[in-house]
This record gives sequence, C-alpha cells and structure tokens, in this order.
Amino acid sequence: VSFIFILGLWSIVGLSGVISEAIFPAPWSVWSATVEMWRNGTLQKDLGVSLGRAGIGFAIGATLGVAMGLLTGRVALVRTLLNPFLNLLRPIPAIALVPVAIVWFGIGEGSKYFVVSYTVFLTVWFNTHHGMEYVPETYLRAARSLGASRLREFVTVVLPAAAPHIFAGIRLGVALAFLSLVAAELSGASSGLGFRLQEARQYIRTDRMFSLLIILGILGAVADLIVHRIGKALVHWEQGT
Repeated sequence: VSFIFILGLWSIVGLSGVISEAIFPAPWSVWSATVEMWRNGTLQKDLGVSLGRAGIGFAIGATLGVAMGLLTGRVALVRTLLNPFLNLLRPIPAIALVPVAIVWFGIGEGSKYFVVSYTVFLTVWFNTHHGMEYVPETYLRAARSLGASRLREFVTVVLPAAAPHIFAGIRLGVALAFLSLVAAELSGASSGLGFRLQEARQYIRTDRMFSLLIILGILGAVADLIVHRIGKALVHWEQGT
C-alpha cells in the first residue's frame, strides 16, 4: 500500500508538469532509463561489479568486526588498548577515507574493499563488543556454579547471549556496505553503480540517477531481509533479532 501510494503521488506530480522533468523525472521516464541501461548492458555489468565489491568488503569487515568485538568485549587488556582508538575512528565517515584509500591502494579494487570493510568493521565491532560486554552476570554465575569451564562458559553462555547484538550489527553492516560502496565508487572508479551515478550527474540524466538510486535501495532491502531471516533462524531464542 505504501509503495502504491508513493508511486501514485509521484505519477500525479509528473503529469501535472509542476516540476521540470530534467529535475524530477516521472516514473515512466525512470523506467525507460532503466530499460535503456539494461539493453545496452551497462546495468548488468555495474550490478555485478558493485555486488562483488560490496560482498567482499562486507565479508572482510564483518569477520574482523566480530573477531575484534569478541576480544574487546571479554579481554580487559585488549579493551584498554584498543577501545579508545576504535571509538575515535567511528565518527569518521567513509567518504572522508576515499582520498586516503586511493593513496594507499590506488584506484583499483583494493581502495573500494578498504572503504567498505572499514565502515562495516566499526559497526559490527561496536555491536559485538556491546553484546559481549553486557552479558547478564547471573548467567555467568549460574554456569560457574555448575562447574562450567571458561571455554564452555564462553561457547554455551556468552556467545548465545551476545548473538542478538552480533546479528544486529551484521544487519546494520549490510546497509552500510552499500552506503560506503557508493562513496568509494564516486571517485576513482570506471564501473559500478556509484560511478554510473556520477556519470549521470555529469550529463544531467536525472532519470538514470533515480533509477540507480532505486536499484540501490532494492539491493539493500533484499540483503537486509536475507540477513534478518538468517538471524531469526540461527538466533531462534531471541525473536526480536
């Protein structure tokens, strides 16, 4: 109902002619631009490139984020040494790192992976750390009173209690992977959805710009739904995940 309402409102604005098509294209113009990009093959190519960059960057960032969160959440020395530094990095936006990434890794794929994985890493780390640090003390006392070893306590008590927070971070990391991907592709790229957005801006093709933005939104929503379903299946004891 929401999508039908917005599409109807958008169509009315397009038919009224109140706003120029060059600034705010109508739905049928956006659809025509999408079909045009699909037929000439640029859309398929850019989709494949962007999904590959987002997937690899997300995998690297999420893996490192979970590992670091487990350490800072349960090891006091690691937490003391790294937490202040990592919290200092969190407010730095991904787009601000693009120039540094290009200097370090060049204009190839390495700089894109770095920007995406950096953004995902900090988000997943923070949520994992929060979940590990705030495991209810009563759970730990109960496990210890039953004679559980440190390893068993970690595997059967700490991880399950922190899992909802970990998956919440991973779910947020998926959305941020696409956000940071566009930032990485706006500079120093010759393919990808972000590059195509920049190209459309240069030629004032707002119909293509709207098309690419909608595609990015759909990709993010589908990825979020997949992670949400996986989280509910794996963390079945926490229905709020």
